[in-house]
Amino acid sequence: MINIPISQYLNPIAYGRTLRYNCPMKVLLDSIGCRLNHSEMETLARQMMANGHQIVTDAAETDKVVINTCAVTAEATRDARSRTRAFHRANPAAEIVLTGCYATIAPSDVARIEGAGQVVVNAHKAQLAQLLDPQARVELPVFEQEPIMREFLAGSLGAHTRAFIKVQDGCDNKCTFCVTTIARGEGQSRHMGDVIAEIQALAAAGYQEAVLTGVHLGSYGRDLSPHTDLAVLIRAILHHTDIPRLRLSSLEPWDVPDRFFELWADSRLLPHLHLPLQSGSDAILRRMARRTSRASFRELAQAARATIPRLNLSTDLIVGFPGETETDFANSLDFVREIGFTRLHVFSYSPRPGTAAARFPDQISGPVKKVRTKQLIALGQELSLAFHQALVGQTVEVLWETAVGADNGGLRWAGYTDNYVRVMANGPTDLFNRVTPVTITDARPDGVSGHLPE
Repeated sequence: MINIPISQYLNPIAYGRTLRYNCPMKVLLDSIGCRLNHSEMETLARQMMANGHQIVTDAAETDKVVINTCAVTAEATRDARSRTRAFHRANPAAEIVLTGCYATIAPSDVARIEGAGQVVVNAHKAQLAQLLDPQARVELPVFEQEPIMREFLAGSLGAHTRAFIKVQDGCDNKCTFCVTTIARGEGQSRHMGDVIAEIQALAAAGYQEAVLTGVHLGSYGRDLSPHTDLAVLIRAILHHTDIPRLRLSSLEPWDVPDRFFELWADSRLLPHLHLPLQSGSDAILRRMARRTSRASFRELAQAARATIPRLNLSTDLIVGFPGETETDFANSLDFVREIGFTRLHVFSYSPRPGTAAARFPDQISGPVKKVRTKQLIALGQELSLAFHQALVGQTVEVLWETAVGADNGGLRWAGYTDNYVRVMANGPTDLFNRVTPVTITDARPDGVSGHLPE
């Protein structure tokens, strides 16, 4: 959930205009699933704030709740239903607006959830601010965006120091398990100038890091005229903005062109790559219609590690895909260990409506999927721990994001290294959104701990 409570309404004088609203709304924004969903809710938050409304996190005091749903797994859709009912119980008077992929592929089902109000499909998501407030002005010039971004960043110690930038939506791939293509439609890229202007404003507002997000990020620019690509976008951002840290979200392995990793010669492009593999079995990759293989992925991982120092290479894996034999699963385990991923996102396969795989024979039973999932998660924890243990004794730079508690040593802070390792350490009250050195002392599968220099 986006955690950005704002203590008071924005001062309209600060933004050079007079607000038109006699009764500003309190709006709670919740997001399930991918970084793209989070990016969309951050954009909506800024739009609502710019129009005089307040973003809150307490359901009891909100007027409207917006839930950006996910449909990538059955668990994600259950989460959307559970959260909707929970918000409704906490505040029966609040209108709950459901949008996103689950709301798009099953709008009638979503509308029947206890507490559900408006259902807004993805095709109309860009108009959410105006649906919530018909008088809302959605498109803000850059000079008006910066103070909104600054207020958004400063709203809470729980606010993200990493800004998620939506550069692309939709997907033209035909992976047999994926419902996202159905829910999001064909690939659509934002114009490069709009992306750069947004990141310029974010950097001026004090953000330390921008994360480029999209459903099919590697396809960026193919639909634009003239055609361009992700590498050109990255070079332009690095050249035309002062953002200190630039990170990429998930990137399909077949979208990585020759010499792409040379971009990391600029240290502002952070050494973390998330390349979804989905299976370590060539037979299953073919059934998934994934445009990669063990051999090509191995070559890609070797090239990335040879070019990018201290690379954190993470991936997604689906367990129990239809037809996955014991041999297929054993091949996946072996390949994951061979590549040495530093972080695994493991999903138990669930049939998604409208996808080809939902109709495949040889569906895997629940108990078998559960056993295999546990095995792969255990391997992922083993690999993560080994990667984190290698950091013990090193001094690394950490962007501090949130205070997570306190003990006798003071506030307990959490943040991320440039290669996306979660770090915890005690520190002063003013660490939020600062980058400081930390000496790593302890390692766990989920991250590391350390101490700030005296």
